[in-house]
Amino acid sequence: MGYELRVVRQAPIAFADLAKAIVPAGFELDESYEIVARHGGAAHTVGRWREQVVGEPGSDWQVAQLVRLAAVLGARLVGEDGESYAVRDGVVEVWTGDSAMEIGKFDEIIEAGPAAWTA
Repeated sequence: MGYELRVVRQAPIAFADLAKAIVPAGFELDESYEIVARHGGAAHTVGRWREQVVGEPGSDWQVAQLVRLAAVLGARLVGEDGESYAVRDGVVEVWTGDSAMEIGKFDEIIEAGPAAWTA
């Protein structure tokens, strides 16, 4: 199990409402409750429904998709250590306390696709 990011809402979202909200935004929900987005004709897992949306990203693309998914659901994307992820002025950022670190330009990350992080 990798590092988890959670989509956190003020009020929990019901599964049926999740399914209705994500489809118009271009996400898909499969029978195993995985939320996927497409790139290059292939489906790539972005997160999973486990009474809330949880993702274990392995690329900046997956982080950007989770940020987009959180926005679609009227929620925030939060990491295990309390940091939050958002798009500001077209740039994906991670916030820890009062300091922000840029991950990259949202459009460029989405266009680049789900290339896995390397050590």
